[in-house]
Amino acid sequence: MLKERSRVRATDEFGGAALPDPEADDVDAEREAAAHRASWTFSCDTSSVSGARHLACAQLANWGLDEQSDVTVLLISELVTNALRHAWGGPTLTLSIQDGMLHCEIEDANPALPPASPAHSRGEDEETGRGLQLVDLLSGSWGSGRSPAGKIVWFELPARPTSQRMP
Repeated sequence: MLKERSRVRATDEFGGAALPDPEADDVDAEREAAAHRASWTFSCDTSSVSGARHLACAQLANWGLDEQSDVTVLLISELVTNALRHAWGGPTLTLSIQDGMLHCEIEDANPALPPASPAHSRGEDEETGRGLQLVDLLSGSWGSGRSPAGKIVWFELPARPTSQRMP
């Protein structure tokens, strides 16, 4: 839990204006980051996909990113489905906003990373394996990496709040 800190350190020795507390800026930054981050862990069943979609839509609406929910939810569905099919344990979905980007992560317990080039990972006639192709085509960027629990597959999209959009 964050401790409340004063925004003012002290006045100078001549009774001048108060100096800003540099530690207060750290606390503000931590609060700002927490306000723009949400995370959920799901069970290992197919209902987790719809749960992830529902929670992501609600969080995006809370952040004013309603118009981006269709693409975001589609990509989250694909990655949560992959985690359920190819890993064990319940996947964790984390959404965050930083530097004007919506960052989505799906962590699972399987350390095996997905193919680096999804467009060439499956044959044209195969019925599965299109999820990473969608992530590659629709996201601004994506990638994967190992985590202490297994791996994280992530993607980013520009975070454009509805209220800031131009007509």
